[in-house]
Amino acid sequence: MTRTEKAALASAAVGVVVTTLKFVAYWLTGSLALYSDALESIINVVAAACAFLAVRVAAQPADEDHPYGHHKAEYFSAVIEGALVIVAAVLILREAYHGILDPKPLDAPGLGLAVNGLATIINAAWAVALFRQGRTLRSPALIADARHIVADVVTSGGVLIGVGLVYATGTLVLDPVVAGLVALNILWSGWTMVRDSVNGLMDQAASPEMISRIRALISTHGEGALEAHDVRTRHAGSATFIDFHLVVPGEMTVEESHAICDRLEDAIESEIEGAVVVIHVEPGDKAKGRGVPVI
Repeated sequence: MTRTEKAALASAAVGVVVTTLKFVAYWLTGSLALYSDALESIINVVAAACAFLAVRVAAQPADEDHPYGHHKAEYFSAVIEGALVIVAAVLILREAYHGILDPKPLDAPGLGLAVNGLATIINAAWAVALFRQGRTLRSPALIADARHIVADVVTSGGVLIGVGLVYATGTLVLDPVVAGLVALNILWSGWTMVRDSVNGLMDQAASPEMISRIRALISTHGEGALEAHDVRTRHAGSATFIDFHLVVPGEMTVEESHAICDRLEDAIESEIEGAVVVIHVEPGDKAKGRGVPVI
């Protein structure tokens, strides 16, 4: 099992613990806001399971039917997670609306707040750890899952404030009002996750900073060639596909040009984690000064 798969599986386990604690908090208090928070956490568990399946598929090597690998499976998971976050927000808004129409008193709010607070602390700590893992492993699924958990933490924070104010002031309508406001923030988070994942599915290019690094590496390690042009990049999960045309002197042998390509591939792949490099060699008469000059 890869590190990414282990992180996704651990996320699902943490989600089960947190969801259980939140339902205990709801059972203790009868709070609509705490119920909504627990409902959102159920979707966290489902989303973590989706992430685990996605990273398992993405980790599979390229095969005859998928010669470029299965990296994009993680983006599908991230889209699903974003959609689930949006669904959770809509459900919470629905419950908040009915709660505003018919606010109810709370039972044992102090104990319920303590249990929900413990669940929130666990969630926040895990979100930080998962963000680090996702960025280190360059996993869109883990990063999307971490964002989902952050949305859950924000939800819990708002709910704790709302229930605390109800407890302190006796204003029952604050419970569903705060839940509704937090749901709007969750809605925005879900939209952001879907938008970023769709960009990955649409072969979004690498960042300008990464492209500058690639061009610098070509210039530094392309000795013997004349220039490189049509440098293109695209992200797919943890992989960054890079292709460009390399112009060499017309009299250069295939063996010599191939040696330059090997040197460039080694340099780029050692500097850009997950890089997959494809180079098209062209004869010198096609060098028109429109690409990356090679030192």
